[in-house]
Amino acid sequence: MNIVSITPIAVGLPMRKPVIMAGEEVRRADNMLVRVVADDGTVGWGEAASAPTMTGETIASMTAAIDHLAPVLVGRDPADLDGARAALDGRMYANHAAKAAVEIALLDLVGRATGRPVHALLGDKLRERAPLLAVVGGGDRDGDLADAARKKAAGYTAFKIKVGVDTALRDAERSAAICAVLGGDVLISADANQGFSVDEALAFVRAVAGAGLDFLEQPVAAHDLAGMAEVAAATPIALGADEGIHGLDDIRRHHERKAAHGVSLKAIKLGGLRAVVEAGRLADRLGMDVNLSCKTGESSIACAAALHAAAVLPGLAWALTLTSPALAADVTGHPVAVSHGHVAVSDRPGLGIDVDAAMIERHR
Repeated sequence: MNIVSITPIAVGLPMRKPVIMAGEEVRRADNMLVRVVADDGTVGWGEAASAPTMTGETIASMTAAIDHLAPVLVGRDPADLDGARAALDGRMYANHAAKAAVEIALLDLVGRATGRPVHALLGDKLRERAPLLAVVGGGDRDGDLADAARKKAAGYTAFKIKVGVDTALRDAERSAAICAVLGGDVLISADANQGFSVDEALAFVRAVAGAGLDFLEQPVAAHDLAGMAEVAAATPIALGADEGIHGLDDIRRHHERKAAHGVSLKAIKLGGLRAVVEAGRLADRLGMDVNLSCKTGESSIACAAALHAAAVLPGLAWALTLTSPALAADVTGHPVAVSHGHVAVSDRPGLGIDVDAAMIERHR
């Protein structure tokens, strides 16, 4: 079996409601799909979100990158994943999101061709289902309180509050109110998306002390490890790094500098699912907690891929963030199904997702 074509397909998917976060409002999800076809007709699908403030990649840049990368893969055996990655890296530096979309498509194709689920291509399955981290991110206090209550009633056991969208003290007051609604029997985090200065982050953690917040994600700029370490030393609330993690060395540096207690892992930042699994194993060896996450607005393709990675990670203490439930339209007639705040790992071949070509055309 050899690869005969690799096609990038840009889509814009509508959101159920806008997600407001520091430095970004997602009102429509602009994502890059990748379709890989083998000479026996088997098709694999991959996906990566446009994330210019996180990966530096847009729809336009990923289209150009995939067109540039495709020639080194056409004619190759898709099962040679190590060889494919070496060829991609030799052809183009960085561009992790574009490469992640290609690798996901290769894994889907190989899984479909061999009758194996993607998680079986990544490692031993360690869990049958994963708890989801529900995002509370409208920036509107009353709306967020109602949203948090609805999601807890639906069975969610882990939550993320988007902060960094107002002053630190108003964000803290809203976060404390949400914590009160959710109670002490769930995991609660806040994510500033680099939206605070160090002083603002310190004011925030002091103001939410004792409210029930379990961890705070990326309160300050991704490159500011000294600032992260200063905030970490000032609060018993665990700190997580997200935008600051783009490779294994970033995880090691945060650990060595005591700048984070855990990490948020995304395929678009690390360059693929296999890199996510490798990073998760490193975090486990270092005693760091892990949240595995999709970028806001990614469809059931990327979310199914993340779920397969979650199935084999040694630790998932900070839960799994899937973003396809926030979409008003997906690229499949049967999206990843959430039941009581959890999602079951599929054992169907490949990603276990049947892509609807008509829906893709509708949202190209």
